[in-house]
Amino acid sequence: MSASLVIRGGTVHDGSGGPGRVADVLVEGDRIVAVGPEAGGHDAPSLDATGLVVAPGFVNVLSHAYFTLETDGRGLSDLYQGVTTQVFGEGISIGPFTPAVRAELEAVFGPATPPLVWERLSEFLAHLESKGVVQNVASFVGAENLRMIGAGSEDRPMTAAELSHVRGVLDEEMADGALGLGSALIYPPGCFAPTDELVALCEVVARYDGMYISHLRSEGDHFLDAVDELIEIGRRAEVRAEIYHLKAAGRRNWPKMARAVEKVEAARAAGLPVTADIYPYLAGQTHLAASIPPHFHEGGHEALVARLADPAERARIHEGVRTPSERWENIYLASGGADGVMLLPDPKGPVARYRGLSLQQTAEERGADPVETLLCLVEQDPSLHAMYFMMDEEVLRTALRNPWVSVGSDAETFAAEPPHTDVPTHPRAYGTFARVLGRYVREQGLLTLGEAVRRMTSLPAANLGLRDRGLLTPGAYADIVVFDPATVGDLATYEDPHRYARGIRHVVVNGTAALADGVPTGQLPGRALRRGRSR
Repeated sequence: MSASLVIRGGTVHDGSGGPGRVADVLVEGDRIVAVGPEAGGHDAPSLDATGLVVAPGFVNVLSHAYFTLETDGRGLSDLYQGVTTQVFGEGISIGPFTPAVRAELEAVFGPATPPLVWERLSEFLAHLESKGVVQNVASFVGAENLRMIGAGSEDRPMTAAELSHVRGVLDEEMADGALGLGSALIYPPGCFAPTDELVALCEVVARYDGMYISHLRSEGDHFLDAVDELIEIGRRAEVRAEIYHLKAAGRRNWPKMARAVEKVEAARAAGLPVTADIYPYLAGQTHLAASIPPHFHEGGHEALVARLADPAERARIHEGVRTPSERWENIYLASGGADGVMLLPDPKGPVARYRGLSLQQTAEERGADPVETLLCLVEQDPSLHAMYFMMDEEVLRTALRNPWVSVGSDAETFAAEPPHTDVPTHPRAYGTFARVLGRYVREQGLLTLGEAVRRMTSLPAANLGLRDRGLLTPGAYADIVVFDPATVGDLATYEDPHRYARGIRHVVVNGTAALADGVPTGQLPGRALRRGRSR
């Protein structure tokens, strides 16, 4: 048996969830050909794993690294965590586009966005592979893309003709290997889609044994209703369904997590393939404009700006932000108000001086009301992001301990070097996977090491239909991480997020060493992956 690489002397946790065993891993080309003591007797290049854990490479179920990988294919913040596959598509995907959709998204993404020159999602993923990326890439089709293709930014159901058209677009992307449909139902225009419309789209996904994955319509006051909606969509469309970043937002909603878990367990017991993923932090991150009620966004960004310029409309928006509502997810109030919102402006943008301040601190500096300050900031910088401190540690643990919960960063990738370090971000970009292994395995014992590895490897790979990924077994693709279980952990903080995780020794992607002895090799062996295909 020939070999191109041998990983020697490590304790192999193969992704199945069981205990580890000391073994060598033999790689030939892009595949694993042997795991065991017999694998080591080869005169091939080797990576020393003595005293370390050898595991399948980690699958980032929720990544926003599409643009950062396009501009810098090294993906270092995730590489230093052992991530070998990035999965995109929460609400928005980089294709399919029409000229109108492209123009609206370019306004939302801001001037730092690469030109959106691709028509189809499959074209963008192929572009990343040909340009060179360190991790594999795959994506859901964004439900917002389909909404905008069909109904623009209007708050109404699609007509029968519009829905038929976008079902055809979705079918084409699924045939090209998209993972399924990804929605984000707290944001306009995605939130304008009724349940029946999502079921109709998911019927297309089901033909390909794909997945419906969703940022729920509510993670707060209507959290349990939103869980019910996801389960209903999965049941009616006969499709796999997953909850993005499972959480209960806002103090009064924290007790709802136990009931949400019960609902998922009941669905699974009834034979419905319902799962979830999580990031292990207590703050979320999204646009500051998401604090404005969705119906004021109808018509797109320009329409919102026009409403803010109208004194009567502005007063209604101001009141909407301050008032609890049955109609929408008020993340401003879920964060406890302005003190729980931390601003993350572009360092070259018009409100850069407020970086790292809370919205309350910014309002005090400006001598203005916090909500009025919020509206002014959205006017000045529509792409302004913020962190929202809405979650609780024990609630997070309640979610993470379930065997059907995998892991995703909900973040871009970065390099901890200028100019990347000028960009504000969440610590989850640098720490998600290492934090699970350090805090929740080694320090707290919430998960066993073998189970944590399973949650980040074979569980998501199987859910997503990534054939021959997620297990260390002969015939599988050689996506491999080697780490020190005694030291692995996150170092990034909310105040200092641009810090690489520690403890990752080697990372192999498709049989090529991308990180060796803790140092990036410069190789970019990532591929565009397609659901159900051995590629």
